[in-house]
Amino acid sequence: MTSVKYLKDSNNIAHLILDKENSSANLMDLAFADDFANATMLLINDKINGVIIRSTKSTFFAGGDINMLFAATSADVNKVMDLCTSLKSSMRSIETCGKPVVACISGAAMGGGWEIALSAHHRLVVNSKKIKMGLPEVTLGLLPGGGGIVRMVRLLGLQQAMPYLIQGKSFSPEDALKLGLVDELLNENSENDDLIQRATDWILENQKSETQAGINAQPWDIKGFKIPGGTPREKQIATMLPITPALIRNKTKGTLPAPDLVYATMIEGAQVDFDSACRIESRYFTELVTGQISKNIINTFWFNLNAIKAGSNRPSTIDKSHFEKIAVIGAGMMGAGIAYTAATKGIQVVLNDTSMANAEKGKEYSRAILDKKVAKGRMSEDKAQEILSYIHPSDDVAALADCEFVIEAVFEDRELKASITQQVAAVTKDSVIFASNTSTLPITSLAQASSQPTQFIGMHFFSPVDKMSLVEIICGEKTSDAALAQCYDLTLQLGKTPIVVNDSRGFYTSRVFTTFVKEGVAILKDALPASVENAAYLSGFPVGPLAVLDEVSLTLLEKILRQTKKDLTLDGKMVNEHPADIIIEKMIASGRMGKIDGRGFYDYPNDSNGMSKKKLWPDLTSFNTENNSIPLADIKDRLLFIMAIETVRCVDEGVIRSTGDANIGSVFGIGFPHWTGGTLQYINQYKLDKFIVRAAELESKYGKRFAVPELMHDMAAQGKEF
Repeated sequence: MTSVKYLKDSNNIAHLILDKENSSANLMDLAFADDFANATMLLINDKINGVIIRSTKSTFFAGGDINMLFAATSADVNKVMDLCTSLKSSMRSIETCGKPVVACISGAAMGGGWEIALSAHHRLVVNSKKIKMGLPEVTLGLLPGGGGIVRMVRLLGLQQAMPYLIQGKSFSPEDALKLGLVDELLNENSENDDLIQRATDWILENQKSETQAGINAQPWDIKGFKIPGGTPREKQIATMLPITPALIRNKTKGTLPAPDLVYATMIEGAQVDFDSACRIESRYFTELVTGQISKNIINTFWFNLNAIKAGSNRPSTIDKSHFEKIAVIGAGMMGAGIAYTAATKGIQVVLNDTSMANAEKGKEYSRAILDKKVAKGRMSEDKAQEILSYIHPSDDVAALADCEFVIEAVFEDRELKASITQQVAAVTKDSVIFASNTSTLPITSLAQASSQPTQFIGMHFFSPVDKMSLVEIICGEKTSDAALAQCYDLTLQLGKTPIVVNDSRGFYTSRVFTTFVKEGVAILKDALPASVENAAYLSGFPVGPLAVLDEVSLTLLEKILRQTKKDLTLDGKMVNEHPADIIIEKMIASGRMGKIDGRGFYDYPNDSNGMSKKKLWPDLTSFNTENNSIPLADIKDRLLFIMAIETVRCVDEGVIRSTGDANIGSVFGIGFPHWTGGTLQYINQYKLDKFIVRAAELESKYGKRFAVPELMHDMAAQGKEF
């Protein structure tokens, strides 16, 4: 056996040792399933006093084999069901063997690992903050397939189990003890030998001839067992049943099947016996594994994301950097957010602005966030003060002299940015990297103000910085590999997810985001305003294009458009008019600038209690002069397709460096629907040839902006995908 080892010690206790050969982690793959079944067969046929399940790896068990699950198709339905059946049969044999079974957990136990632990009667865990346990499968578009849902519901009850199953929420050893999911915590410094000794002592102390829950049997195998809180047949649970699906769909917009099927498994499984509940779980698991949406999510949020975190776009020949002190210029909301993020990671930050009052105000942004955390008991006052001590407000550029990295976060004004670049260069070392936080201005042109253009790079943060995980790194024509590597390292040190793109106007995310909001505005000529927003929600966008444009303000978009036209005209290039432009101009002329002014595409109530809700401006219907009412499918596709097509243009022009960067950037940065796996994965799952045909239909009805680049025709002819 290459994944599970079986041995007996001098106390006649059987040890199931999880130890996948030539691997740093244990995986629930086909080899493991076979070995697990064989080891279990040895166990039930042997005369033993008890069982200890333990691991030789740094983690207890890493979970399912993602590669195998990703590759499964509808043709593999029986294979997936057989795998589930085998694993569950082995776990069931362990928990019904009639002897005490102890799981020794000294590292993370996620997914299948936690399911194995749940099959034990007694769970010992090292009390370390580094150890996480739980069932996160829903975050990859799946559900637990090894009995996790069935056992968690029977241990916690339907209501208490929901966050850990429907949301995939993990828990620490201390949390698990409070929930009753583990039985004992060992000192943080405990070694594997300490766990084994405690497990041995517990087994020898509990040699029971009779069947007893928590000793040599599970609670659900004892006559008279009832699920905590009751089953769906009982009134207090029955009243909850219609509400929860609505809450789930309010978050997923019906685009993510996994949360719905997790809930269905919980409810249906709670009304039948244990083995029947396990079969229900296996069927829903198989449906998700062989479906397309899990493929989209796994591709992006597992393969693509892990590659980015591993430095797939970082120059490998450059040594890694670690930063102790950085500077942030501009203490507005963006700069203040960057400073806060750095301080929470223990990085000293000089927060510079034109006056001490502005700089101090920027620090107050962090104080407000931290005060809320302290008030809610999520942080101690001492910790909050420690974080604040890392932020050093300043109105003197000389204070930047010993900073290792400089981030400029001022307004999108070319002359202002150039002036700051030169001021900083006069007081900092030549080796310092200068990063401009810009969302649209080309880095190559901004770098012309620098005496060290190889040290100049773009670092596009997203607002609010403390909540948005993405950072778009933009390389100018002269940006060096060393500058890119250091920027990448700082981004990871800040706890953010970096994507790397090449220079262009609007780069990647801003460019694609603009197509989304402008298309939403253009659709006002063809449909009711509510249809535009609802189509976005039903497609899985977190916010409709009209609402999000109100948030960023119409004047900002108008300034960007004006600057773009000015720059393109100077370069002798054509300026393509968009059907949304005239609507935006009319909105601004009417004094409707957006949320900050209380009037935009929505009317915003001016009430102190915040009880009134915003409403779409009734006069938006005036833009639909022909009283058109296009199909909902067309509205949804116009929003999705325009962003995907613009992404392909970015690929064609060399702006996008990798498919993973495009996918992660579109979902994390600009709200492209999660279920798609990102703009390029959306095209892949749609299939290139079908996508081209549908785009041609949209082009014929709504304009040349839906024409796909020739690159897509070439790829389709060669049978390629992104």
